[in-house]
Amino acid sequence: MKRVAICAVSQIKIEPDIWYQRFQGMLLEILEDLQKQTGFTFGGEKGVHNIATASDDFYDARTISNSAITDVVGAHFRGEEKMAQEGLNGVGYAMAQILAGHDEVVYMTGHSKESMAESRNMITNMAYDPFYCRCMGLDFLNVAGLQARAYMEKAGITEEQLAKVVVRARQWAERNPFANETKQLVPGDVMYSPMLSDPIRTLHAYPVSDGAVGILLAAENRAYEFTDSPIWITGFGNCMDSYFLGDRDLAGNPALKKAAASAYKMAGIINPKKKVKLVELKDAYAYQQPLWLEGLGIAGDAQGGRFIDENGPVAYNVNLSGGMLTGRPTMIGGLYGAVEAVLQLKGQAGEHQAADVDCAVVQSMYGGAGQHQTVVVLER
Repeated sequence: MKRVAICAVSQIKIEPDIWYQRFQGMLLEILEDLQKQTGFTFGGEKGVHNIATASDDFYDARTISNSAITDVVGAHFRGEEKMAQEGLNGVGYAMAQILAGHDEVVYMTGHSKESMAESRNMITNMAYDPFYCRCMGLDFLNVAGLQARAYMEKAGITEEQLAKVVVRARQWAERNPFANETKQLVPGDVMYSPMLSDPIRTLHAYPVSDGAVGILLAAENRAYEFTDSPIWITGFGNCMDSYFLGDRDLAGNPALKKAAASAYKMAGIINPKKKVKLVELKDAYAYQQPLWLEGLGIAGDAQGGRFIDENGPVAYNVNLSGGMLTGRPTMIGGLYGAVEAVLQLKGQAGEHQAADVDCAVVQSMYGGAGQHQTVVVLER
């Protein structure tokens, strides 16, 4: 089977409110940066003909959100596919386009401005069944609270361990020029921050974030036209859990375990604990970091708290960018994770560069309590 490479990546600094720029301007900035890095063009015999984008109608406050961006992503009169779910799935879709022979080079880009929404909770309430669940006020925050309580009781997770997760995230974010929230914290700041949705506290949750990213993918026979150091997508998997909360084991990770198993099988990874050197997680809430690490097979089942205390996140270079907890738009949090992993594998992560990284795993999710899970394996 032919291989697919990520040739170049671009990102803008994540901010709580990019009020001074429309999302079209954000995307144009990304496009121009990637073209400067690689020299890729649109159309012609060797130009890009297919584009994949990630955006969301609710967060853009319009229907068919991608209709407003075709000109600034090169999709005018060309093929363009929209990911209306978490953007990391777009990497898998772009890879599939190349493996299917549909095109040899695909431009993937995504944007989100959460600051445009009066309330993220009002938006995510719309993800639920309109007859039985939406009227109960379910949203991603309070459903995460249910999952957090179930997982904390199952694994014995403590407030002190969650505080460690948040404090460490801020420490790494300070070294990342693209991170949103870099204010340094001590454990007490986290443990006594106001309650959002029991047991989730204010500093357990990711802040409102605006941002945009871009990725250029190519088939192996074309990759070296754009870079001397391609990063290979060696594994991809995703899985959707049951829709209704009552049908799910919230603390059990079944969808993530299946997604990870598919990605590892494709990448030929038998033991991720021995192979993986860096992990980028979408930990929208502090409890999700140990929970998702269990699902990825990096930490043992119900051992996430112990993994934190034994400095497991340090050993596996978990979220050296600061991760989702320091602020990424929820629609493209996984894309930011992929961009970070690529920079780490290329040795271009600057002050937060890890040593000797040759295999990275990127995890992302969308839906209440991580209903839909995606895993990508990247290798140098």
